[in-house]
Amino acid sequence: MTTATGSTLATLDQLNQATTKVLSGIAPAGSVVRDDQFAAAKALAVDGRTTLVVQATGWGKSAVYWIATRALRDAGAGPTLVVSPLLSLMRNQVEAARSAGLRAHTLNSGNRDDWDLIYQQLADNEIDVLLTSPERLANPGFVSEVLPWLVPALGLLVIDESHCISSWGHDFRPDYRRISAMLSLREDLPVLATTATASARVTDDIAEQLGSDTLVLRGTLARESLHLSVVPELALVEAFAWVDSHLDELPGSGIVYAATVKSVTDLARFLVSRGHLVAPYHGQLDTDERERIESDLKANRLKAVIATSSLGMGYDKPDLGFVVHVGSPGSPVDYYQQVGRAGRALDTAQVVLIPTPSDESIWKYFAESSIPRSDEATAVLDALAEAGGPCSVPKLSAVTGVRDSRVDLLVKVLAIDGAVARTAAGWESTGQPWFYDSDRYAQLLRARSSESDLMRSYTRSSRCLESVLRGALDDPPSGDCGRCSVCTGVLPAGISTTPDSASVSAALAFLRARDFVLKPRALWGPNMTRSGRIDSAVSIDSGRALAFADDPAWPQAASLVNGPDAPCPQWVTEAAVAALSRWKDTWGPRPTLIVPVPSSRHSVLVSSLAATISQVGSIPVADVLSIAPGPANADISAKARAAVQDSRLSLLEGSQDVLAGQVVLLVDDTWRTGWTATIAGALLRDAGAASVRPFVIHQRP
Repeated sequence: MTTATGSTLATLDQLNQATTKVLSGIAPAGSVVRDDQFAAAKALAVDGRTTLVVQATGWGKSAVYWIATRALRDAGAGPTLVVSPLLSLMRNQVEAARSAGLRAHTLNSGNRDDWDLIYQQLADNEIDVLLTSPERLANPGFVSEVLPWLVPALGLLVIDESHCISSWGHDFRPDYRRISAMLSLREDLPVLATTATASARVTDDIAEQLGSDTLVLRGTLARESLHLSVVPELALVEAFAWVDSHLDELPGSGIVYAATVKSVTDLARFLVSRGHLVAPYHGQLDTDERERIESDLKANRLKAVIATSSLGMGYDKPDLGFVVHVGSPGSPVDYYQQVGRAGRALDTAQVVLIPTPSDESIWKYFAESSIPRSDEATAVLDALAEAGGPCSVPKLSAVTGVRDSRVDLLVKVLAIDGAVARTAAGWESTGQPWFYDSDRYAQLLRARSSESDLMRSYTRSSRCLESVLRGALDDPPSGDCGRCSVCTGVLPAGISTTPDSASVSAALAFLRARDFVLKPRALWGPNMTRSGRIDSAVSIDSGRALAFADDPAWPQAASLVNGPDAPCPQWVTEAAVAALSRWKDTWGPRPTLIVPVPSSRHSVLVSSLAATISQVGSIPVADVLSIAPGPANADISAKARAAVQDSRLSLLEGSQDVLAGQVVLLVDDTWRTGWTATIAGALLRDAGAASVRPFVIHQRP
């Protein structure tokens, strides 16, 4: 077994030779290295100096670390560790590294079976580049068993997409901050941080975290191939129709971004139904499926990939002809990061932004979701202190009443600050004091609000769009671009700002024909009357909801269930009849009884909906459930909500005779966690109901 020397630096001759080797593998014949590329590689490989490179997509940032890696390896230094945020980015980087003549491998959740072999190859000095995610740096086994011997052996550390290291950035990931702790293990380790988009605030924050001697090389973000356009704000149905109307008019193949997995899935299905060659792409797909879609887009077998931001950073398709956004990102950094994928090897690429009415609420959600709340943090710390040992996120959620997703964020933030630590058995308190930095979080919220203001200004701008965008990124332009929709007064190729009316009708019909399936819960929560797995003898069947979240087909649904109590409106009646008609083809025996869930807020709405379905379907209604007064705190965990509802719901006396053998349609106004329907269904099944199927107007996210 051999071990490379981590602190070895290269000579200038070795750097020149490495530059020639790498360029011959990754660039066309006759290509030469940029001055700043060489300066950055020299700072790393020859001077051992920490360097931050902020350059536009396509400039060649990866070439810097392949050249530096080759020079350092030729000098006898250890391998390069690249911390990269996305699997798609890692896959592209592995391909690029191998083209550069480097032996590259990844450590990720999809190749666990290869980890031991990779560790052995590292120890035997048979790997030049190792790529992994920032989350791997939070893994207790990796931290305790691998980093202690890997970090001393490294020749170079690369922090790719380093805007993620800054809490001021658009895509802050708490585990990126663990890199600072890793740097303390090797003060002499050369570090390269790269990003394509960063404001002055983000750049300064990254440099401060890396050290006072950090060399910052920042270039212009101008991309002459990008032709920016903004379509006047459209309702989401109309935005779907716009993409359908104009997708084939856009050049080549490209990416259509949407803000949520649900929007991505809906838009992709609609476009497929209209005959377009597209595929959905998001983080919930398995690795093989994402790789297949990436390859199909790269080979132009798809007109477009409909994607969340999980397809973006590092995806390498130089001839990507367009990027369309259905809905505006909340930050100019975020937006420019995504549109920068287009036109890297083209003279012209079209970039179209379609703002939608739901943008503001989505911005607010993402701005606040990563900010810890003082009361929640205190509750989690108190629970860990009282537990005296490791706790899982679900257990902490059950004890504190804080939602699972919030607990998961909190423990990561608390771990970065040293107040908790992750072990193989769960999270535990370190005993270190923790103070809520209210001033910092308030400042962070103000900064994110300011970024939203910048995007709002961009979408409504009467000035050159490139000038507005570059100004928001602290990259002042020299003048108007002359290419964008403001400068030219037209959208790309004369495309209309409005969708075809037939497309609007088709989009509305498609969206109103969707079925939102309500999935039964499998386990009883803590502190409930029942425990363990929910037995099939008392479980509910899957159900249906008319609308989900800010539904574009039924935008009035959310306001209806959040507003004052009133009789069921006509649109609900029509939508319910249509949904039940679609459902009947798969539900088996027809419902024989309708049971409304007693509501303390919308008793008239729920009762009238039950009566309407009863009248149309000739199914009797039975008011057999009762609910006691209780707390109305909506912002508690699903497990805490379960215990509350379990204590409130009951069955009226004498209901057994009414329910025996009945197939029940359980009607309610809304579904958030499923606990109300689960508890009510168990009561009805206990009393003799053969099955219970929930049906609601609105499903909350």
